[in-house]
Amino acid sequence: MISPVLSAASRPYIAASVPVLREHGVTITRCFYQRLFAAHPELKNIFNMPNQQSGTQQQALASAIFAYAANIDNPEALAPVISRIVQKHVSLGIREEHYPIVGKHLLGAIAEILGAAAIPELLAAWAEAYGLLAAALIAEERKQYQAHGVEPGEYRSVTVVRKQKESDSVTSFYLQATDGSTLPSFQPGQYISVAVNIEQLALRQLRQYSLSDAPDNGHWRISVKREPGNAATDGAAAGAHPAGLVSNLLHDQYQEGDVLWVSPPCGDFVLQQEDRRPLVLISAGVGVTPMMSMLHSSLQQSPQRPVNFLYATLNGRHHPLKGELNNLRRRHGQVRSHIAYEKPADDDHLQKDYQQQGYLQLAQLPDVLLPHDGSYFLCGPAPFMQIQRDALLARGVAEHQIQQEVFGPSLLQHLQ
Repeated sequence: MISPVLSAASRPYIAASVPVLREHGVTITRCFYQRLFAAHPELKNIFNMPNQQSGTQQQALASAIFAYAANIDNPEALAPVISRIVQKHVSLGIREEHYPIVGKHLLGAIAEILGAAAIPELLAAWAEAYGLLAAALIAEERKQYQAHGVEPGEYRSVTVVRKQKESDSVTSFYLQATDGSTLPSFQPGQYISVAVNIEQLALRQLRQYSLSDAPDNGHWRISVKREPGNAATDGAAAGAHPAGLVSNLLHDQYQEGDVLWVSPPCGDFVLQQEDRRPLVLISAGVGVTPMMSMLHSSLQQSPQRPVNFLYATLNGRHHPLKGELNNLRRRHGQVRSHIAYEKPADDDHLQKDYQQQGYLQLAQLPDVLLPHDGSYFLCGPAPFMQIQRDALLARGVAEHQIQQEVFGPSLLQHLQ
């Protein structure tokens, strides 16, 4: 990974920007997106427009800019963040020519919002800092596109060969290449972007869904959660464009035989097959999907490796892939599971369907489920992952033993 090296002349201006960005970051990013979309409305096809409406994307970018400024001389801290951004960009089809456009409007927004405080030296420093980051991202993304054998933004056509309801809120889509070719393998834990045309927005929108089955099964599988709309916040009509715009459309309109356009598999939250430490998979909600891929793959590739599968959800009606997990546990003696239901339904039975009522409480679990030499993976809502991470650290699990799948502002929390 390329490490940006800022010039001595620019360094004090970037350092002085940190408190300014903390105070005005969201205002700057809001201005940035307004300028960007006014000049290049075609880029709305790349960005998550419901997140624009709710303000989530502005907050995420503000956090990213702040974190970059605060850690520009700390390449070790930036490296994992850049790696995650590269993977996301490749799944979205970001191209090299997008970077000068973004740089132009980002600098324009900084100048507009800061006014007289945006002296030429400050703008020059940010132009240099952005240029270094862009060069690092472009170089890494070029490698990824070459490894996948695709051009930036090139998507493949897949056919839905099977659609299966997994719970009240999750449905699986089994995908095969429309042209009959073999789909590329992937690393357990990776995701694909799915491109869908949204008529009411007159836009194509992209969403990322984890691959939920083992690689090399002759198909890809994504297990998609239906997401309800959000109430309006801060005056934004978030309800007008529900958070689940694409997922709801997949649930309601896409049937077996229909065609989807998808990216190559991306993501660096992946299972290391050469690792022989006990594997501990901890997830909540639809975060179970990459964990099922890891579980399947581990059982195929490392049949002697112990696997502990810990999962939290509302109740059995919202427990996707439950039967699949139970079948694997019965067939493979090295698999242990521990399920927590927040509010069990009337037909959920303690010990049979779940072992813990309420939230998943790691402090209450025995060491056999949480071995000190384990390799830990976390996936789920950001607050859930933070709670579980803190609980693991409190039990003496080392930080380097814990990996978690995060996007957006949560990715940057350890930098701020």
